[in-house]
Amino acid sequence: MPEDKVTHLKTIKDQPSNKANKKQTVAFVGDGVNDAPVVALSDVGIAMGGLGSDATIETADVVIQDDKPSKIPMAINIGKQTRKIVWQNITLAFVVKAIVLILGAGGVATMWEAVFADVGVALLAIINAMRIQRMDFVDKR
Repeated sequence: MPEDKVTHLKTIKDQPSNKANKKQTVAFVGDGVNDAPVVALSDVGIAMGGLGSDATIETADVVIQDDKPSKIPMAINIGKQTRKIVWQNITLAFVVKAIVLILGAGGVATMWEAVFADVGVALLAIINAMRIQRMDFVDKR
């Protein structure tokens, strides 16, 4: 029953994990049949999009379109690679802007260098983010 799933999920989340009594992080995978409340309460809600109900798909954080739970590790890998690229872009933007700010404060950089650094960093970040499209995430099993 859905209410039993919610109760069980809450007891799992309230149990302390190994790391300094922090609460558990819970991912729940549902096929859509009475799973919307549990998917909404979980830390990461995953719905099966092909046969899942609309309510579950709306509340889910991740939707797997072809109803294959074996694709969950691939989704996790895509998320990890995306996070790496996002942090690379943030670091690049801060470093370049800090360098131009320091050079500008010293009178070396002009407004043109500042504009080029701003637009150039944006273009570099976009090009770096496009790498995710060329990565191979196909499950080799």
